[in-house]
Amino acid sequence: MSVTIDHEPLATDQLGFRTVGQVLSKLQRDNRLVINLLIDGREPDLTQITMVRQWPLMGRTIFIETAEPRQMALDVLDEVEEQLDEADRLRGEAAELLQRNNVVKAMEKLSGCFSTWQTAQESVRKTAQLLRIDLNQIRMNGRSLQNLLQDFAEQLQQIKSALEIRDFVTLCDVLTYEANDAGERWMLALQAVREIAMQR
Repeated sequence: MSVTIDHEPLATDQLGFRTVGQVLSKLQRDNRLVINLLIDGREPDLTQITMVRQWPLMGRTIFIETAEPRQMALDVLDEVEEQLDEADRLRGEAAELLQRNNVVKAMEKLSGCFSTWQTAQESVRKTAQLLRIDLNQIRMNGRSLQNLLQDFAEQLQQIKSALEIRDFVTLCDVLTYEANDAGERWMLALQAVREIAMQR
């Protein structure tokens, strides 16, 4: 029997651990997030995690890598901020191209923005979930971050609708004015989540 966590052996006998679940519970109490789990050199079927937790440690080789949730969240937020900077640049270029009636090039720029905006939205939600942050409790300019995320989703829908009906005048207006404000709000939102994450 061998249990290794982050390249350090775990004294399971001394701790009285007999099952995989007891090891995983210890990591949870230590506020560690399991990012890799190998049992006898293979990844277990995590859809059967209840059964995996019951497996005895005896006769098994277990390797676990963990991460500290706060640091993981801060890394994600840094990456999202970089991606949003790039999306904002592309949004500005798309708006300028639309003003010059260069629709094809504008659409190329805009396609990169969509995936980045959607990823950013999902990343903020999942980061908040990971750190147990209630997005309704984070207030910015009198509104909750949850409301701002909903506003942003509606703005994405507005852009999508303008694209579908090929209303490039409205699209240009949304990209130039409303989406520009959204970029600033995104940065404030990321900063608010970052500040809470650093206190955890």
